Amino acid sequence: MDLTKAIKERKSVRRYSEKAPDWRDIIKAIDLARFAPMAGNQFNLKFILVRDEKKIARLAGASQQDFVGKAKYVVVVCSDVEKVKKSYDNLGEKFSHQQAGAAIQNFLLKLTDLDLATCWVGFFDDYTVRDALSIPSNITIEAMFPIGTETKIKTPEKKKADLENYIMFDKWGQKEMVPKGYVSAEAV
Repeated sequence: MDLTKAIKERKSVRRYSEKAPDWRDIIKAIDLARFAPMAGNQFNLKFILVRDEKKIARLAGASQQDFVGKAKYVVVVCSDVEKVKKSYDNLGEKFSHQQAGAAIQNFLLKLTDLDLATCWVGFFDDYTVRDALSIPSNITIEAMFPIGTETKIKTPEKKKADLENYIMFDKWGQKEMVPKGYVSAEAV
């Protein structure tokens, strides 16, 4: 799939069909996460692929979002913040979260490319997820991703913000390029 197409087609899906995706496709998506930029080339992420129905039910309870329990697989992304902090002191935490986001985006785009559906879940009870998956206390749980194939019942697409509503030039609040010009997604 073309990269621009994958970026535009990626969406949050909360309704999954009964058909289980091929777990090997999920591994392919996880593999592409390692190509994201990493501070000092220190890959500090771990991906837990969960298929056990009882554990998935616990993850759904931890997130208080029923759709998580409807997925056939859940991927939980974790990071070892201390590993990066050893090289970058207090900036290590910031860098760790940034690189987790970059790696997760690679993962999401490959899932889209493979016609798999997911939703980024960042709200959950940390203790319950730790307990369910035996995650050590020194590891940060970044997010979880229920994965399935999208049901035929489509949800309405949410409109994305227009480019001119979030781009500024040279300083905060300046909406026009100097010399004057107007920017829109269609113009670039």
